[in-house]
Amino acid sequence: MVKIYRLLFTIFCLLLSAVSFAQDKPEMADTMRSNGKIYVVVAVCLTILIGLFIYVFVVDRKVSRLEKEMK
Repeated sequence: MVKIYRLLFTIFCLLLSAVSFAQDKPEMADTMRSNGKIYVVVAVCLTILIGLFIYVFVVDRKVSRLEKEMK
């Protein structure tokens, strides 16, 4: 039974990837790239991701410290 689920999941993933390749080229990205604004979008996304990673790192250190105090 597990093999059937794995096979169905694999087929689903393959079909999902085939659908994603059928998409047209996004016009918004071309417009933003030609105006030079795509770099602003990338910078904002990187800033948000770096902030999230720092937050997770700080919270992990606090939790680890609290776990050591509980022992």
